[in-house]
Amino acid sequence: MVGLDQIDDLARPHALAVMGAFHKGAAPLPEGVETLVMLGPREPGFWAHFTQSPEYCDTLPDPMDRWSRRVIDRLADSLDAHAFFPFATTPPHPFYTWAKATGRAWSSPVQFLVHDVAGLWVSYRGALGFANRLNLPPPPTESPCTHCTKPCLTACPVDALTQTGYELTACHAYLNTFSGQECMTGGCAVRAACPISCNYGRNPAQSAFHMRQFHT
Repeated sequence: MVGLDQIDDLARPHALAVMGAFHKGAAPLPEGVETLVMLGPREPGFWAHFTQSPEYCDTLPDPMDRWSRRVIDRLADSLDAHAFFPFATTPPHPFYTWAKATGRAWSSPVQFLVHDVAGLWVSYRGALGFANRLNLPPPPTESPCTHCTKPCLTACPVDALTQTGYELTACHAYLNTFSGQECMTGGCAVRAACPISCNYGRNPAQSAFHMRQFHT
C-alpha cells in the first residue's frame, strides 16, 4: 500500500510537499474516499520551479491553478487516487475544514490557517483522495500558537486583520496607498509576522504574485 513518504517523494520533483492527511471521520469526505492527502508548496524552491513551467510562461490567465491541475492530476493518475482542488468547483471543496482535520493546521489568532511547518504562509494547491485507509503518523499535539507571543495580532498597519474580524475594505484601501506597496510586494504583513512563516523560505515574488491576484 502506498504511504505518505512515497507520496511526498513523488511530489518533491514538482516542488510540492505533503502538508497533512486524515481519514474519513475526522471530516466529511467525498463518496469513496477513505484518506485525503493535502499538497502544498515545498519551500524553499516552489517559486523557482513554478516560474519555469509552461503555464507561467504562456501569459494566459490563472497560471498557478492550471499548473496545479496538470501536476496533481498526473500524480493522482500515478497513485490511483482522485484529485481535488480548492478552485473551479461549485460548491467549493472545504479545504479550510480539511486542513484542520489533518491535525497540522489550526485557526490562528487572526482566523487564518496556521500550519506546523508553513505558519501563516500555508496554502494548498490540491489534495489526493484514496479509497484505502493509508497509514498516517500521529499529528502534532498542539498548535504552534499555544506558546507564541502572537505578533500576528498587531502586525497589520491599519488593523484590518485582528482576532475580532477582517475589514476587507480597509485592507484593499491600504493596498492602494504608497505605504501599502510593502504588503503588495512582500506579502501580507500579518502572515509575514508569524515566527514559523519567517523560517519557511517563501520567495517574496510568490507573495507578490498572490497579492496581485487578491487585489484586482
